[in-house]
Amino acid sequence: MNRQDHIVRGFKATLVSRAIYMVSSALLMLVLARFLLDPDGYGALYWAIGVLAVLQLVADLGLGKSAARYFSEYRERDPGQIPHLIRTTLALKLALLAIVTTALLAFHEHLAAALGDPGAAPFLAAGTLYIVAFSFSTTSQIALQGFNRLGYSAAIQAISGAGRLVFAVAFVVLGTGALGALFGYVVGYSISAAVGLTILYLEYYTRYEPAETYEPGLARRLAEYSVPLTATRSANVIDKRIDIVLVGVFLTPAAVAFYQLGKQITDFALAPAEALGFTISPNFGEQKATGQLESARRIYETSLTNVLLLYVPAAVGLVIVADPFVTMVFGADYAGAVPVLQVLAGFIVLQAITNLTSDSLDYLGRARSRAIAKGATSVANFGLNLALIPTFGVVGAAAATVATHSVYVAVNLYIVHSELSLRLERLGRTVVRVCGITGVMAVAVSLVTPLISNVVMLFVAIALGAATWGVLAVTTGMIDAQQVRSVIS
Repeated sequence: MNRQDHIVRGFKATLVSRAIYMVSSALLMLVLARFLLDPDGYGALYWAIGVLAVLQLVADLGLGKSAARYFSEYRERDPGQIPHLIRTTLALKLALLAIVTTALLAFHEHLAAALGDPGAAPFLAAGTLYIVAFSFSTTSQIALQGFNRLGYSAAIQAISGAGRLVFAVAFVVLGTGALGALFGYVVGYSISAAVGLTILYLEYYTRYEPAETYEPGLARRLAEYSVPLTATRSANVIDKRIDIVLVGVFLTPAAVAFYQLGKQITDFALAPAEALGFTISPNFGEQKATGQLESARRIYETSLTNVLLLYVPAAVGLVIVADPFVTMVFGADYAGAVPVLQVLAGFIVLQAITNLTSDSLDYLGRARSRAIAKGATSVANFGLNLALIPTFGVVGAAAATVATHSVYVAVNLYIVHSELSLRLERLGRTVVRVCGITGVMAVAVSLVTPLISNVVMLFVAIALGAATWGVLAVTTGMIDAQQVRSVIS
């Protein structure tokens, strides 16, 4: 199987699994927000998860991605080192988890009080289980990505999504409220972690005969490479979670619900870009190791073109239909999420490019450069949130995210260009054509939007926009219909 076929096959497997995860996440979001929890309960749940995500940093550091990088390298160069790497990774992770969970269990009441919400203490106590389950689920998923077993890796995420949906809804229906939903998350992640670790053990730990000696310095390099990855991951959490925490500190649980709902919708829209980035990134490490940078450049440029073609029109369409979409699907109680979603539409395009680029830079060995950029923009994001949330509320938080992420994406693209020498003139023509398609599609959707009076008409408007986009993309040559058929088949 050639590399292109391998990427297509991996993308299809990843996309199917990610689709399961995102559909289950969307159903969970809809059921909890529309039927089971009021905005205060919904906000309390996701504020607690935001706080736990910050604590998760210490429990995970960058070990998962660092291990994946070395799995990708050594499975070709010296497979006998793989069992040693797996043991080192798990030993370090267990030590970190023991420290973090013990501290959280001992001081969860003090932490809740310090953050201004003593009532969140039970969520933080339950968070010890959440941190352990989530940590092993994501670590096994990333490790299998390093082995380029994308089907297994994506399946773990799909299992976690389905498990969260079933158990979170079941526990809330039993009368446990938002805290029960958090325990549902714990069960879902625990199941996926058990599956992932079992695959890792059977397929890789026992598959490779351990080398007689652990390569000198390899464990140290594994730990050292996790440092810039930790910085990048910390910055990611500041971008994705700390704003939710700050909204909860400065505003109300209902405001958290509005902001969280907007971010969850954008996460759902980003699933294809995340799947594509997850699929192609291990190939960059392999191609750099073998000197095939021309092939790496073609893969990245093609992927970037497809991402822009999909997400620029999607973001503009979302701005147009945000009001009827939120109020009709989630209820009038969540109308406060409409302006958040409209501002975050810009973030969708930026994050789609990031999803395509970030992991690729890690596999190209540019994790340190990316970490510096991410750290600087995340500190700026934190500062902007502190400045804008008290004045502009949740819209200020969304604006801070878009502004700082724009800078980060620009730096990422510069780093990729320095590695792969992208053909900038060709990409510039692509952007112009995408904007033309977007303009025509926006006019078509705008003409129909005033007629939207129910959910059926809402989806008619969305379908019209999608059809207009598809026709223009094919007729302008942006999409090769034959290639689409081959991917589907």
